Formats: sequence, structure tokens, C-alpha cells
Amino acid sequence: MKITIVGAGIAGLSTAWSLTKAGHLVTLLEQGPIPNPLAASGDHHRIIRRAYGKAGGYADAISEAYEAWDELWHDIGTSHLDPRGFICVSREAGDDTDEYREGLEHGGYPLEIYEPRDAVERYAYLQEGTFRYAFFSPEGGALHCRKIATDLAHWLREKGARVMENARVVSVDTDLATVRLADGTVIEADRVIVTAGAWVTKLFPELATNLTTYRTAVVYLDPPADLRSAWENSPVVLDVGGGTDGYIIPASGGGGLKFGTGLHKRQSSDADLDRVAAEGEGEAIRAHFAPPMKRLSEYRVVDVVTCAYTFTADERFFASEIGKCLIVSACSGHGYKFGAAVGRRVARSLDDGSLPLLQRWLRAEAA
Repeated sequence: MKITIVGAGIAGLSTAWSLTKAGHLVTLLEQGPIPNPLAASGDHHRIIRRAYGKAGGYADAISEAYEAWDELWHDIGTSHLDPRGFICVSREAGDDTDEYREGLEHGGYPLEIYEPRDAVERYAYLQEGTFRYAFFSPEGGALHCRKIATDLAHWLREKGARVMENARVVSVDTDLATVRLADGTVIEADRVIVTAGAWVTKLFPELATNLTTYRTAVVYLDPPADLRSAWENSPVVLDVGGGTDGYIIPASGGGGLKFGTGLHKRQSSDADLDRVAAEGEGEAIRAHFAPPMKRLSEYRVVDVVTCAYTFTADERFFASEIGKCLIVSACSGHGYKFGAAVGRRVARSLDDGSLPLLQRWLRAEAA
């Protein structure tokens, strides 16, 4: 089949990879460069981790995700995973760290639990007296997003796929399977797959009832000189406990020390708006992490990067079919780590027509 894919984030790139391997004629369209720094997949690095609580669902799907990444590393000839593991820090009974720990224990996955004094000895950036315990799991790390995008785009071109950068789609004809670009070009295909992330509701406004766009930002920090070694050797920090919903990725793969929190997001009417960081925004993000991080006022703000996501109400992934068009959203803040598996699943559903199975898998309702 001739297939047009709209959006070259990790879902679009991985879908193009899987469909090209299956012998389809693929055209991949991206409104900006690949990687696109404005896209959810366009930052330097993202977390991959086993922990997802004990209720199954995405905790089970992560095994498939790891296997899909291994297939992708084989194909592009290199791995862009820094497998440094992850830690979680608990500050309140019943917080996310408790849930993640219980999930790992329920699944029989490896972890080490540290009492506060031991945790501070291992991770010198933690402030003693501000948390209940910490745990470490070796099954996690950082995915290097920009390197993945660059190598996948190169692989696709080598395998004969048509990869078009700076090709903004303004409309999709779901009956004819055609897309129209901003310059008036019309591209015909047998099927269209839209993986446009936070821009999807511009093409399909009716999906705004299912997908809500949020604007957020992360801050890159330079720690005090005496704590740099601790960060260089640190696992990724999946959760800093309490209600912060905060994560930290040490410098890895060309990206610096990154802090992000789910508290720093707001609903947006347009993914292209409000993309310049405001004065003091980095300091505001940084402040969410004290406690349990110590001496945060000494961390220098290096950069603040904005991002736009789509979220479903329950933060699960989404797929819908309209005519000859399949729309897939695997954002919701935790989608990147599943990117390679999402691409394989989308390609499989196109070949065997199993949209309901794809939808159940995306919602983590079936393995």
C-alpha cells in the first residue's frame, strides 16, 4: 500500500519504520525539521522505566516496548539508550513512589530500597530529613530522542521511504486518503496515518472532546561544582515523592541535567502559542524540587524548553479511524518510551485490520 504518515515524532517515525519493513510505500511528513525541537519527541532525552504500579496495563506493555527498542537498535545499527537505571524518592505514604515500588515487587522485578541515610550517602544531592526512603531499579534509563529521530530518518531514506521535512499539512481528506500541504501540494495514498501530537486537533477539531492540549516546560540546570559528580553518576530520577510529580534526567546523550514536573502545565488552545519561556519560569520549575533536593538555589538555570502534549482524561493512549485515516495519539506525557512498540502495533493493525485490538493495547486494556 501507499501510506502517508503525518507527523515525524517518535510515533510517526516508528510507524514509518515498521511499515517500510513490511514492504509498504511510505511518505512521512513533518511540519518542521527532524527532529523538531517544538515537538514532544524533540527534546534531548526522555525516561524509560519498568515501574507502572501493580495493576498490569502499561507495566506489562513495557516489556514489549523494550523488545521493540532492541529491534530498532538492531536495524539502525546502534543503541540510543543510556541504561543507568532509575530511583524514586518517597515523601508521603501512598505517593507515586509507594505505588511504583509495590508494582515492581508485585511483578518480581529487581529493586533496592534505601533508608534515608543510605540514600543520601549514595545520592549526595538528596537532603536528609525530607523523605521516607528511596529505591533503585536497574531497569530504566534515558532514551536519546534527537539521536533516535536523526538515525530513523536516515534509515527510512536509505530504505526508500519518502521523508519530507518542513512540509506542513493543512488538511486531510479522509475519504480520498489525500493530504494537502501549506504550499498547495496534494499527496495521494491508500491510507493516511496521523501522528501529529499536540497539533492533531488543528486537523481534526472534533477530537478536542477526547484530546486536550497542554503547554508545559522543563528546565536545564547546572548544579554546584561539588554535586556534579553525584549527578554524573546518578540514575534518572523517576519521582521525587509527595505531590510534585517531578522527574530528573542527568546529563546524557548531549542533553544536560533536566528537571520537569507535572505541576508545571496548563491547558492551551494552540500548540504553536506560548512557546517562549517567561522570565523566571526556570526558577519556578526548580522550586518544586525543594524538598527533597538540597541547595537548589545554587543550581544555575541554563535553559528552559517549552513543550506541548495532548492528554486524554485518563492519560491513556488513543486511536480513532475516520474513513481511510487512522489517528493515533500516544502522548499524555508518558508515551515516548512506548514509541517503538506503538509503531509496530499501528503497522500491524493496518495490515490485519485489527483496529479494536490496537485500541485496547493503546489503552493498556490488553497485552
